[in-house]
Amino acid sequence: MTDSKEVVSPGSDSISASLLAVDEAYNFLKDTSLSTEDVEGVDIKAVRRRVDRHIVPILLLSYTFFFIDKVLINYANVMNLSRDLKLKGNDLSNAATTYAVAYLVAQIGHGYALNKLPAAKWLSLNIVLWGITTAATAGVTNNATLQVSRVFIGAFEGGLSPSCSVVLSQWHDKKGQVLRFGVWFMGLGVGQVVGGLMSFAFQHVTNSSLAGWRIMFLVGGLFTVLVGLLAFFLIPNSPMVAPFLSDLEKAAILKSVESNRTGVLLTLIVILTCTPSGVISTYSATLIRSFGFSPKSSALLNIPSGAVAIVWTLVSHLGARHTATRWLWIVFCCLPGLLGGALMSFAPASNRAALLTGVYLVNTVVPALPLAMQWAVANVAGMTKRPFTLSLLAAAFSVGNIIGPQTFQAKDAPGYLPAKITVLAVMAGGAVCAVLLGVYYGWENGRRERSMDAVGGVEGEAREVELWRNVTDRENTEFRYVC
Repeated sequence: MTDSKEVVSPGSDSISASLLAVDEAYNFLKDTSLSTEDVEGVDIKAVRRRVDRHIVPILLLSYTFFFIDKVLINYANVMNLSRDLKLKGNDLSNAATTYAVAYLVAQIGHGYALNKLPAAKWLSLNIVLWGITTAATAGVTNNATLQVSRVFIGAFEGGLSPSCSVVLSQWHDKKGQVLRFGVWFMGLGVGQVVGGLMSFAFQHVTNSSLAGWRIMFLVGGLFTVLVGLLAFFLIPNSPMVAPFLSDLEKAAILKSVESNRTGVLLTLIVILTCTPSGVISTYSATLIRSFGFSPKSSALLNIPSGAVAIVWTLVSHLGARHTATRWLWIVFCCLPGLLGGALMSFAPASNRAALLTGVYLVNTVVPALPLAMQWAVANVAGMTKRPFTLSLLAAAFSVGNIIGPQTFQAKDAPGYLPAKITVLAVMAGGAVCAVLLGVYYGWENGRRERSMDAVGGVEGEAREVELWRNVTDRENTEFRYVC
């Protein structure tokens, strides 16, 4: 026999050597020799709840402090950071861009690392490192040192989204991932709320040798380090080594995710929907202050932005979980943001309620990123391709973060009309791309079904190995896309 490609039962020791890319999870299922009846008898919902108690709170905390550390510069700017560091012109916008460029460049390393190292450990390492860097930002003295700190924060924070996505894909099937992605991404809204409260609190620090904004960076960074240590000790590297699961429960988890196995449009969606980050993470407090509010009031009035992000994230992910239509819910996120961009752009300067409503509505686009990330996890197969695809989307996130702050130019202050119109345009573009991608996936699924009907499908044990092979979604004939 010259071509060793036969597929034998999981209980056999003679799996073909030519199946070099069989997933280690398949080998675990083979070696445990558990019966199908035993595995199917496990209460998978109860097991997932136990998994969630160990993992999801840490991911939520990670993203909360990711966003707090990212936007502290937003709040620090209304706490005299620019005055203390003698920032001029577009220095603040350039700091946001420096962060985003570092985030973008670092995706090369993150994509490689996630193919070589456990995602849970890579996640915890990066959390600790960006926490240390955030705390060190308390010591910056001028524009140059601020830019350096933003480089390191951007590089380390770049590992968060792809790492969290890989971690969740190890534990939940496509349907189960949706809500969990939404829960950990609600950390963005929680971070906005907590960041606003931190800014308000530290603005009352007047008798300290350190400025309030410096103490704010120090406290935020130290709490982030603590979260990183929790992630290191509490998140297992994979279901196969989870100490809180029995072998039977591990097998049940693995069987439930065996079907978790594109490109330009999805990347474009992320770029477009992340461009408003200039409003959300860097300039929202500054914009609110430009409406005529005091620094303390601006910090408090920015808190509803976080509440909008939390509610919209929860609603959109619950909807996507129950309807299995990701494109529709991305559109659902973009349309109110489009209205928000219109209100900010064209409402009279005297109508502060309309302007504030515009700022708040822009935050409805926040859930579009986790929806797109989960869409990628659901629709990209292959243990090599998936981490690099997630890093590509994280890079797209950083491109949006590069574009967004640069639309806020000093010459356009205080109204920043070009930036507001940009928000309106990218929201519309994101919605259109989501519709086009949904149509494409539906067409491709139909084409595959017709092809399978014509040649006959893969059955039995051959199908079992096909599901666990480390091949891409294009190579796996059993793969179907989520629309």
